[in-house]
Amino acid sequence: FFFQAEDGIRDYKVTGVQTCALPILIKLCKERSAKAISATMYLIYTIGVVLWLIYGIMINSIPLIIAEIITLVLSIAILIMKYLWK
Repeated sequence: FFFQAEDGIRDYKVTGVQTCALPILIKLCKERSAKAISATMYLIYTIGVVLWLIYGIMINSIPLIIAEIITLVLSIAILIMKYLWK
């Protein structure tokens, strides 16, 4: 996954991998509960996403930037739900 994103190989598949948090987000919305989500894990994961986004900007990799923005939006949404629906 990281090598694909970094090299810009198979752009649509990289974005597909990045959106795997979408089913989690949908489930949280349906259940209105985020008890099963670890806030610490998602916070650390989100920090990693931000670092990859910075890296993508530094190397000017559009596929990586797009993929990480999508992931960042989903991760932040999950973190917000975690704190709203304790």
